[in-house]
Amino acid sequence: MEMIREYADWFYLIGAVLFILTLRGLSGPKTAIAGNRYGMIAMAIAVVTTFFVAENPVVWMIIGAMVLGAIVGIARARTVPMTQMPETVALMHSLVGLAAVLIAVAAIIHNNKLIELGPDLLAANGVNFHEMSRVHLFELFVGCFVGAITFTASVFAYGKLAAKKWAKTISGAWVKPVQAIIFIAMLGFGIHFFLTGNMTSFWAMTGLALAFGWVWIAPVGGGDMPVVVSLLNSFSGWAAAGIGFTLENNMLIVAGSLVGSSGAILSYIMCKAMNRSIINVLFGGVMGGAAAPTAGAGEQVQRNHRSGSADDAGFLMSNADSVVIVPGYGMAQGRAQNAVKELANLLKEQGVTVRFAIHPVAGRMPGHMNVLLAEADVPYEDILEMDEINSDFPATDVVLVIGANDVVNPAAKDDPTSPIYGMPILEAHKARTIMVIKRSMATGYAGLDNDLFYNDKTMMIFGDAKKVVEDMTKAINGTGH
Repeated sequence: MEMIREYADWFYLIGAVLFILTLRGLSGPKTAIAGNRYGMIAMAIAVVTTFFVAENPVVWMIIGAMVLGAIVGIARARTVPMTQMPETVALMHSLVGLAAVLIAVAAIIHNNKLIELGPDLLAANGVNFHEMSRVHLFELFVGCFVGAITFTASVFAYGKLAAKKWAKTISGAWVKPVQAIIFIAMLGFGIHFFLTGNMTSFWAMTGLALAFGWVWIAPVGGGDMPVVVSLLNSFSGWAAAGIGFTLENNMLIVAGSLVGSSGAILSYIMCKAMNRSIINVLFGGVMGGAAAPTAGAGEQVQRNHRSGSADDAGFLMSNADSVVIVPGYGMAQGRAQNAVKELANLLKEQGVTVRFAIHPVAGRMPGHMNVLLAEADVPYEDILEMDEINSDFPATDVVLVIGANDVVNPAAKDDPTSPIYGMPILEAHKARTIMVIKRSMATGYAGLDNDLFYNDKTMMIFGDAKKVVEDMTKAINGTGH
């Protein structure tokens, strides 16, 4: 134990280096498994080291919490379907925020208890106590309010992604003034706490921060949720880093800073992929569920589309030279990734070139489609990002869109009145033939109708993604060369 305490900073340094290697490993599919292992080792080092360097730890509470957390985590990891992974990630962010708040509360209560005992009594018991400095109060101020915002915002994001009735989107002219009032009041009480150490101000700041997290995220539209999940990941990191300063724990500072900065960078990349600013996403509420297009003063547009069968699609693909598959949330919802891989393999056996096109914000969280395809063991070299594949669409015989909507909507290129105008998309509309698998003609998560579905080159195939893809595979097997 004494050795661990003496070399604690060295252990933390090793853990920090491993966390950096974790991020490096997670930057590519081929190194992701090694990256995860580095992270697990780093976290084990951090936990064990902190356990031994903590002063007078309540061992049974720590071990009990770790065991309970491990049981819940393992059970959730084994049972959660990929369709529920985005809301699970959001829920995990909320726990990090809650932990930051509870640590700040515990630190302040502990400090006040020591003050009540008095310096003489503490000195008689060998306790060297110094009142919290302005620096420590500032750290608690930042860590607590960022953690509180992260907690309630992440809980709402979870509810939104899981389609819970209580997570309703709010809108109206009153929203932004209320957000501003709560935010200013939160900062006011926080600054007063920082200057005076007043507990009433601390509790008021914490309560307002919890309320602000909810009203801040509640107006954000469903189409922007992938960015919100990424940003909340960043916030959870900064909250952890802030509390790390309070606890004087170097490992927590480093780990929190890595999570915070990487989440912020990812949020920026995703906003760039939508041609939107982060401020616009968080406070604009642009992609919040607009109705289907209307003509003139509210007259509903009646548009014709062409539908076909899985047999038709199988015939067209088996006779094509090149096929590009564009997966979306519909593939995740139908758990169709393995069926899609079988279809791709069958087409390859018949001499067809098959590739997958991924948009940065496809699905409900960053990298959602990449994770699904990796789960199905789709070769990494067959998966191309938007910038890599867009120039190939004009020469592509068939594009198969599986449950994607907004990321292939030509309105982003052609319609200046569209809420997503200017957003970079997968240019599937340029292919020679487009086939779209959807359950119905309903709008996507952003609530926008898709011009691609009414294109003369498009054939709509209605049904569950997995069932339709399996029927396509059967049709190809029955019409093979």
